[in-house]
Amino acid sequence: LAQDLPDSGHIWALVSHRLAPFPSAMQIFAYAVAMLAFLVVSNGMLVSVTSSLSFDEAGAKNRPVSKVIALLKDMLKQMEKEGEEDEAIYEKLACWCETNDKDKTKSIADAESRISQLTTEIEGLTSGSARIGTEIKNHEKEVAKNQATLDQATSIRK
Repeated sequence: LAQDLPDSGHIWALVSHRLAPFPSAMQIFAYAVAMLAFLVVSNGMLVSVTSSLSFDEAGAKNRPVSKVIALLKDMLKQMEKEGEEDEAIYEKLACWCETNDKDKTKSIADAESRISQLTTEIEGLTSGSARIGTEIKNHEKEVAKNQATLDQATSIRK
C-alpha cells in the first residue's frame, strides 16, 4: 500500500498549486490533514479521520460580508427595475421628440413660407401706397387748378 502512494513532496506539489497565491487557514488545515494521513498510511497504520467542522448557515447570514452581499444584490435588483422604468420613459420621450420635431419642423417651414409671402405682399403694398400718394398729390393739384378756374369763372359772372 505504501509503495502505491506518492511521496510527501509530490503531495505538496499537488496541493500547493491549489493553495497559491494566498492559502486560507482552511486550505492549510486540509493540507496538514492530508499529510498526516499520508504519513500514517505510509507507515502501515490505518487511521480514521473525521472532521468536526460544520457550516453554520444562520451565522453566515449574520456576518458583515453576507450583509454587504445582500445589500449589493438588493441594489442590483433596484437598479434593474429603475433601468426598465427609465427605458420606458426614454421610449415615450423619444417618440414625443420625433413627433414634436416633425411638427415643429413643418410649422417652421410653413412660417418661413408665410414670411416670404408677407414680405412680397408688403413690398407690393408699399409700392402701391407710393403710387397712390403720387396720384393724390396730382389730384390735389388738379382740384386746386379746377377750383382756381371755378373761382375765376364765378368772378367773371358777377
